[in-house]
Amino acid sequence: MARRDTYEYDENAVVVTKNKQYAAGVPAVLVSLQRGIEQMGVARTALSLAKLNQRKGFDCPGCAWPETPGHRKHAEFCENGAKAVAEEATKRTVGPDFFAAHSIADLLGRTEYWLGQQGRLTHPMVLQPGATHYEPIDWADANRIIADELTALDSPHDAIFYTSGRTSNEAAFLYQLMIRAYGTNNMPDCSNMCHESSGSALTASIGIGKGSVSIPDIENADLILIAGQNPGTNHPRMLSTLEKAKENGARVIAVNPLPEAGLLRFKDPQKVHGVIGDGATISDDFLQIRIGGDMALFQGLAKMLVDAEDAAPGTVLDRAFIDTHTAGFDEWLDHIRRVDLDIVLEATGLKLRQLQETARALIDSNATIICWAMGLTQQTHGVATIEEAVNLLLMRGMIGKPGAGVCPVRGHSNVQGDRTMGIWEKMPETFLSALDTEFGITSPREHGLDAVEAIRAMRDRPGTVFMAMGGNFVSATPDTGVTEAALRGCSLTVQVSTKLNRSHLVHGRTALILPSLGRTDTDIQATGKQFVTVEDSMSMVHRSRGALTPSSPHMRSEVAIICGVAEALFGSDHLVPWNSFAADYDLIRDSISRVVPGFENFNTKVRQKEGFGLPHPPRDSRTFETNTGKANFAVNDLVWLPVPAGRLMLQTIRSHDQYNTTIYGLDDRYRGVKGGRRVLFINSRDIEALGYRDGDHVDLISEWTRRDGSIEERRADNFRLVAYPTPVGNTAAYYPETNPLIPLDHVADKSNTPVSKAILIRIEPCTFTNRN
Repeated sequence: MARRDTYEYDENAVVVTKNKQYAAGVPAVLVSLQRGIEQMGVARTALSLAKLNQRKGFDCPGCAWPETPGHRKHAEFCENGAKAVAEEATKRTVGPDFFAAHSIADLLGRTEYWLGQQGRLTHPMVLQPGATHYEPIDWADANRIIADELTALDSPHDAIFYTSGRTSNEAAFLYQLMIRAYGTNNMPDCSNMCHESSGSALTASIGIGKGSVSIPDIENADLILIAGQNPGTNHPRMLSTLEKAKENGARVIAVNPLPEAGLLRFKDPQKVHGVIGDGATISDDFLQIRIGGDMALFQGLAKMLVDAEDAAPGTVLDRAFIDTHTAGFDEWLDHIRRVDLDIVLEATGLKLRQLQETARALIDSNATIICWAMGLTQQTHGVATIEEAVNLLLMRGMIGKPGAGVCPVRGHSNVQGDRTMGIWEKMPETFLSALDTEFGITSPREHGLDAVEAIRAMRDRPGTVFMAMGGNFVSATPDTGVTEAALRGCSLTVQVSTKLNRSHLVHGRTALILPSLGRTDTDIQATGKQFVTVEDSMSMVHRSRGALTPSSPHMRSEVAIICGVAEALFGSDHLVPWNSFAADYDLIRDSISRVVPGFENFNTKVRQKEGFGLPHPPRDSRTFETNTGKANFAVNDLVWLPVPAGRLMLQTIRSHDQYNTTIYGLDDRYRGVKGGRRVLFINSRDIEALGYRDGDHVDLISEWTRRDGSIEERRADNFRLVAYPTPVGNTAAYYPETNPLIPLDHVADKSNTPVSKAILIRIEPCTFTNRN
């Protein structure tokens, strides 16, 4: 086992080399094996990777990219999936001895990377009021503390229950059931901070907040636009699908402020040309757009397509689809004719030729897919931007036909499934009624709090109880200082976790850590070995069954943890059979089959070889369950983000050595950064214009203008300038290090998603040196 102090690092010793021009290849294989052996050993690495994403194995703890139907490779995983497994299946452990040796004050001085490298949590732990160290506690006493604190609240609405996207369908369903039986809809989840804008836009436009395409659709598309997404780091297995699409003749257009390696070239290490050859070119065109310019791009392209239709009537618009299946077209058409292309060019930073070529590609394509991720969703105008992307597809009839549609690429492996299972503060009446009928409870109808609203509530109402089912709430949320102060005002904080993170150290008056099984762990309950299910980005539901012996007999599954808390809270004679559910997950799935549409005969269908797909009316039958009964064209004023002189626009990003808030290592191989994370990627022209040199250390100060005209500032210290080919005026830096710069109230219209991809900043000479 590695020494406990080997994961500290010196940010002033960062090494910067040339950024890569391709993703994956042999280095990805070597890194995967190295991380696995370091954390798990040879035998455990071989066993776990052989089961990863296999039909009789477990689902990747990382992203939600689907498996290709049919034959699966022996190595059905990517580099970052292997890293995620190594992190979870590590032999390193964090138990009572560790907490006895490390006070909260000591641990608060450690980096997020150091904390994560210590190993798996093995015992339930409690931090009593005024204590300096966590101490072990048995499960019954931990559950009693939670039940007593919840019962003592003046109102159920004074409790907040957070959910991470890695929670299984079964655990998510029971979690929301417990919360609603308790009496609140306060269920913030990670979707609130990532893809809520997608759900808001798609529900209004096509009647369902999910993507409409499958893997075969992507493989057989004519044209794929990828906007605000970096698949090489965030969803690497998508590159194999794009390579197949390219082999079938697809054209791929990448729209992004940064020239990401995965959007340039892909070397599949399971193919000869990926090992000794040049691999496959992914993007035929790269539109290096300015931050926040995507809405202008989509409106400009629509304007060009309308002009082309006017010049040659009947050749561009799909009038049959528009007349039969859409509403609001005439109003939208009148609006789009007035779009000023000069403003579009200014907002996007693109050349007219690039827009013309992209418009021609759209006209020539009979099957177009638009993919996106947080580059679009985490903007003030994110909902409107996605609506404009949908408009572009609707005008061409690109919904509900093979090889065409919308593709919001989700993050965590079951974040979409959690929402399907009811983890949402605004579930519709149909779901709540079905839940009440199944269990005889009365679910609250008052909408609950999302993530941003939950932080505000904890800030303004001290004494709240906060419980997190997975995740790292402190490091995932905006406005770190405000969030931490809000959590410290709680009467109780409960973290259900596999690994140590900062959220365990920013605690309420009393704090609990409850160690849970992970995807890789064998889950044995009273009726035998259990499996759970997940839903991927494309609405496919399949099984996941761990294969490794858990690190400690004191760990419990998420299902067992929820059932234990619920029984302590409601008593053994409650209407919901919590003990039975904990013993046999088939019983949970039977209830799900009667509550959640599309899950009829759940236990039978999920045991099929490929699992099963959920219904998607726009895709399946061009049925649109919107307020008009049709797909809606949306009319939006053009919004973009000019950058004042002397200022920069910052977007937060992941390094290639992290997944969400989990830091796997300190190297970003694709962007040429090694040994640290506090770096600011910035155009060399901006470095010179602002009077600095490449390699200088600076402090970042965000500036946010409130509605009353006042300006709020926030600060993050000691970032090394790295000259990088970003658009002039645009920069990028890793989160969670930059989360303190994002004001809590700086959110997207309609979705309330934090605006992490458009933060106005200035830089000043560094005043502080961080040696950790």
